[in-house]
This record gives sequence, C-alpha cells and structure tokens, in this order.
Amino acid sequence: MARPLAEYFAKVDAADAYRYGFGEVRDFLTFPYSAQSHDWVITNPPFRLAEEFVARSMTVARVGVAILARTVFLESVGRYEGIFRDDPPTVFAQFSERVPMVKGRLDRKASTATGYAWFVWEKGIGGARLAWVPPCRRHLEKLSDYR
Repeated sequence: MARPLAEYFAKVDAADAYRYGFGEVRDFLTFPYSAQSHDWVITNPPFRLAEEFVARSMTVARVGVAILARTVFLESVGRYEGIFRDDPPTVFAQFSERVPMVKGRLDRKASTATGYAWFVWEKGIGGARLAWVPPCRRHLEKLSDYR
C-alpha cells in the first residue's frame, strides 16, 4: 500500500513486520510512536491483531485511521464491545469485487473467495456510513505494478 500512497501524499512513513522492499522493518504495536504523530494511519494489519492495530492507530493518528480487513472483522461480540459500540467506523467501504491478497507480492492471476473492506475512522466525525468501493482493479492496476 505504501507505494500507491506515495503517489498521492508528500510523505509516507512506511513500516512492516517483514522486509517487502518499501519502508522500515518494525512492529507497529511496540514501536514508540508519539501520540498524534501522524495525520493518518493506513494499514492492512494481520487479521488476528486488527483490533490492537485499531486501538494503537487511534492514539498515533491525528486525523484518522483506515484499515483494510476481511469483511468478517465486523462480526464479533468482543470487537463490538471493544471498538464498534463506542467508536464505530465513520465509513465501512465494502469492495464490490473480490480483492486477491497474496502475502508479500502482487499476482495478476490471483483470485479469492474472501471479501475485504476499508474500515475508516475520521476523528471528530460521528455516525457510521456504508459505502461500496466500485469495481476498479483493472482500471487502477499498471503493468509496472508487476515485477
């Protein structure tokens, strides 16, 4: 995600738990980021740690948080009580087409049976809104995205 974000933002502070060729290698949950040190935290966290990533991101971000997660992230009494009841996402943006995710690489021929969505929290903006990400994969992908 860091490379496309760098096409639109003046500064992108990228990090990951593994070396994927862009950004630092560090653990987001334990790195000593200062509170409100970044405008946005935009991430695709490991699913099993997504709730912790949301909590940490809300501290680090000044403006907002966006996480890319499986749609089933919505489903859980624990997440409802821990996150959604008191601080629901401002926008839940469901992908209308399936987005293939292949760890550490982009594969033009990959497919998936898993649904994904963006969960977005904009600080200071209440309410929750459902939205759809229209089909866009073929339009947005570039040949240079593939090695």
